[in-house]
Amino acid sequence: MAGLTVDEVRARVEADWDRIVEVLRRKIALQSVSAKGITADHMKRSAEFVAEELRLVGVDAKVVQASNEDGTPGAWEVIGSRTVSPDAPTVLLYAHHDVQPVPDPAEWDTDPFVGTEIDGRLYGRGSADDGGGIAIHSGALKALGDDLKVNIKVFIEGEEEMGSPSFIPFISAHKDEFDSDVIIVADSGNWSAEIPSLTTSLRGNTCVDVTVRGLKHPVHSGQYGGPILDSNTLAAMLIASLYDENGDIAVPGIAAQEPVGGLQQDVDEAGVRADAGVVDGYVLAGSGSLASRLWTKPSLTVIGFDAHPVDGSFNVIAPETRFRLSLRTAPSQRPEEAQDALAEFLLSHAPFGAEIEVTKLENGMGWAMDPDAVATKDALEAMEEAFGVKPINQGQGGSIPFIPELQRLFPSAQVLVTGPEDPKANAHSPNESISLYGLKHNVITEALLLDKLGK
Repeated sequence: MAGLTVDEVRARVEADWDRIVEVLRRKIALQSVSAKGITADHMKRSAEFVAEELRLVGVDAKVVQASNEDGTPGAWEVIGSRTVSPDAPTVLLYAHHDVQPVPDPAEWDTDPFVGTEIDGRLYGRGSADDGGGIAIHSGALKALGDDLKVNIKVFIEGEEEMGSPSFIPFISAHKDEFDSDVIIVADSGNWSAEIPSLTTSLRGNTCVDVTVRGLKHPVHSGQYGGPILDSNTLAAMLIASLYDENGDIAVPGIAAQEPVGGLQQDVDEAGVRADAGVVDGYVLAGSGSLASRLWTKPSLTVIGFDAHPVDGSFNVIAPETRFRLSLRTAPSQRPEEAQDALAEFLLSHAPFGAEIEVTKLENGMGWAMDPDAVATKDALEAMEEAFGVKPINQGQGGSIPFIPELQRLFPSAQVLVTGPEDPKANAHSPNESISLYGLKHNVITEALLLDKLGK
């Protein structure tokens, strides 16, 4: 069966371009901040907007409220379908309609909830994460129109930025709406705005709370200081013991792995330093390729630390300190295994015999792409045709726990992780934006991919 040419698809996307950008502008204006209430009316309005836009491109879409595991109301989700033939393969398109909050609008150069175009980028909260994913799906389906050769299922989630607490109960209650041959998750990004990527892996994640105790109560630092160290110092020693002299994690049982599918090109250090705002003189920690350190080797971050503020401090030896560790795990390691190894290490490396308590928190499994899947090869071919350059595959250091859950529930489905972001997107940060060049070529890519999957 002959498919559409890239020129045909490109012409259709160009003709629809103003509508695609307008959908994204209107989505930004909805202020779909799930942190302000997953069940709130503004999130329902956001879901209804997405459902209506999907209906306009041929999807029979509806809004359904999920339920949490305890039966309480959950997020407003959008599900839908379009069937072209019972014999055709089925593709599930995923994105999410909720966005991160904007703690301080003054940190933005534009109004965060007004889509503003500057130098070929559209700025606004959710422009890239994940309004861009919604725009990609909408544009691709519109471009294919009556030439669509695959059955479509759509799931646009309403609580991804809040950890997806009702995700598994919702899938379990709507399994038929998710069962598919290929799953396209448009919630990641490209090597750059001009160079496309498939996401080859995602790290898992686990967290623990750690309490370090050296005293039963506070005491005066002048009277007891010296032989008795404050709990903040003991906590710092414990944290430091987690690393070797190179800055690699030195905890037995926490695995590391190399980039999935091999490393095509290492990450540019100068770009990482600039994008992350690394101060001059800081030497990047760890060993091996920078890509492996960012994508597939484990990382530990102290994300919370309870200590007395500097303002108002006084000469007392702190008796107890609590901190939270977030561990990003190698894509293929079970997070529970890494969490157990971390807890055992912390308990057995108490500085000067201090009391250590470890509370184990949530876990999320990582994910690795199947580089030999037919859908993978089709996606890479579609990317090269659309962008005119060979894709450079990349892992992601972050975690999207629902992807391995989808893979677990639908083990025969081929999963592709694509997305609208690029290194300048600033997702979750001030001045979030999307490259309009990248968005247009992502739309063309997905249309070509769906066409190939239907052959």
